[in-house]
Amino acid sequence: MAKISFLLLALLLIAIAFPVEVMGAGGGGKLKPWQCSSKCSSRCSGTQYKKACLTFCNKCCATCLCVPPGTYGNKGACPCYNNWKTKEGGPKCP
Repeated sequence: MAKISFLLLALLLIAIAFPVEVMGAGGGGKLKPWQCSSKCSSRCSGTQYKKACLTFCNKCCATCLCVPPGTYGNKGACPCYNNWKTKEGGPKCP
């Protein structure tokens, strides 16, 4: 029983210590986390709601490691980014 508890604790600590690798593994993107800011600045350059766009774009990029090209649309190029929805079912990522 003690071995199982130790193993579960070790796995939990590993998951907490490396969240980017665990979350990014399902994202399918090729970006590095430090590239998100510049990609999102480009993505949000055409909107009047820059602060909100940058907040959500950076959050989505951190998880998906991908930002679609252009300032609007093209979400098919980044499935994780495209499929992340709000509680209400709308798109989470700009």
